[in-house]
Amino acid sequence: MLPTMQRRGPDAEGYRAWPDTANPRAVFGHRRLAILDLSPAGAQPMLSDDGRTGVVFNGCIYNFRAVRTELEACGRPFHSQCDTEVLVQGYLEWGIHGLLPRLHGMFAFAVWDDLKQTLFLARDRLGVKPLLFKTANGNIEFASTLQALFATGIERQIDPQSVMEFLEFGFVTDERCIVHGVDKLPPASVLEWHDGKASITTYWELPAFGSSPAVTFEAAVAETERLLVEAVRLRLVSDVPIGVLLSGGIDSTLVCWALAKLNTDVRAFTVGTPGDPSDESAHAAAIAKQLGILHEIVQIDTGEAPALPDLLAAFGEPFASTSALGMLRVSRAVRASATVLLTGDGADDVFLGYGTFRNAYAAQELANTVPSMAGMAWPALRPIASVIPAFRRGRNFLDYALGGIGPFARVRNGTPWYHLRGMFGERLRGRNVSDREVPASFGSARNILADVFQYHRRRHFLAEFLPKVDGGTMQYSLEARAPFLDQKLWEFAVQLSPDLHFRGGHTKAVLREIVRRHLGPEVAFRRKQGFTVPVETWLASRWSSQLERLKEPNILTADGWFDGPAVSRAIDRALASQNVPHQLWYLVVLENWMRHWNA
Repeated sequence: MLPTMQRRGPDAEGYRAWPDTANPRAVFGHRRLAILDLSPAGAQPMLSDDGRTGVVFNGCIYNFRAVRTELEACGRPFHSQCDTEVLVQGYLEWGIHGLLPRLHGMFAFAVWDDLKQTLFLARDRLGVKPLLFKTANGNIEFASTLQALFATGIERQIDPQSVMEFLEFGFVTDERCIVHGVDKLPPASVLEWHDGKASITTYWELPAFGSSPAVTFEAAVAETERLLVEAVRLRLVSDVPIGVLLSGGIDSTLVCWALAKLNTDVRAFTVGTPGDPSDESAHAAAIAKQLGILHEIVQIDTGEAPALPDLLAAFGEPFASTSALGMLRVSRAVRASATVLLTGDGADDVFLGYGTFRNAYAAQELANTVPSMAGMAWPALRPIASVIPAFRRGRNFLDYALGGIGPFARVRNGTPWYHLRGMFGERLRGRNVSDREVPASFGSARNILADVFQYHRRRHFLAEFLPKVDGGTMQYSLEARAPFLDQKLWEFAVQLSPDLHFRGGHTKAVLREIVRRHLGPEVAFRRKQGFTVPVETWLASRWSSQLERLKEPNILTADGWFDGPAVSRAIDRALASQNVPHQLWYLVVLENWMRHWNA
């Protein structure tokens, strides 16, 4: 298992068995990316003084020094300057359920208690770090990656329903795994395994959405400033070089502003894409100069097609997020200069920066002004609206305003695209994704923003955005830390009234106001370009051979997932029109994933 994770942990390898014989009951292995206490004292698995308790850990406990001070006051001895040791001593002092509430960070860790013959697995509150496991025949296996579990020889039986999820979203949700029998430990959860049986409990829950309507805009801005600066300060704990990604958007700009406020000498990196419309290096350089922080532009060639094998190696499951290709290229470019990278990820998710949130808010406002009979009448009126050109653009909006989260979950053109073209083979034919079966509800429409927030969090945030950053950076032995994924910042922001988030008709109004005050309105309200990889365009030209391969004998058709002639017809139409839809990109990724992991 350990060699499969060498890129996630290139600095050292550790192994421990209980008992240390040819037939152990429990075995821990670890690949280390050394960030804190680079000496052998920080090596893992880390053991208690008597060797009966061991820990393996991925992530960072940002407040480990405060936790250590509390443990030392209890008489607990320490032998390193590493955050891992607070997990060992904290478990011995407080037990797993006393330890977890004290931790402030991103983590996936395991504790083996040999005296109790008990294993504990724990994952951080938001699910930043991955943790997969498989239980069978009274045994349990766990790892940070699916590749490591494959190395144990588990049966690679692909789950058809997870394939459907991938074809719907471009990723497999956190509630399933592409391989049958493998589970992902949910965020904010702890698994206890004893005597061949596992139980899972939740140790933290996010406060109710919009539950503090009395907070004023001024108070929201002031508290967000305070929490953000503290979140950035906590993430500066490191014994290796730290960098910060400055993309030109307000989220990364705010992280850099907080660094300047803290008077650090952390260097900002901007990925330059000369000649590409998405290039924002000049704007980022101006922000860095205004803040007075160190800045470096790392140039990459946008004409270079990102290697598909990198995408397959970085993500254990099939993963078709095109921005993941960009994340891989950014990580490769920055790794030569830093081992820890601060990013602006998470701000859009909790401060409601996406257009879907604003649309949901507008739909909710409308739903709360019309009588409930409008929701009952809409199904009959909808077919009429569909044939009137003037109403077509507003049809989906009215679906949300009168039907709530059900229509919202169905608006994506995912699996229906394949159904319509008769492309599914016998293993997928007749299947559907549960999201498409959620009924319309006028009651949901009157609370659709909260429903969309929770839906987004369960789907795109947890299963696409977080894996994209973790997988993309760890593929190049780079630890990403996102201040906007701070638990206290989320607890505060999620409770704010939607009126504050969309004040003045803008998304992320609270964050924009902080930027406006400290860097000016031109920075606060500038439209972000975003670094993109035009996969669909490339599939029609430089990557067309990837599509042509799907017309030849392949796993997808040979194993009954897809109908070969129907796939060929869809590819021919796409190449003839030079318009390749994302659904064909999903097939390219899925076929290559199956080839890669069946090799």
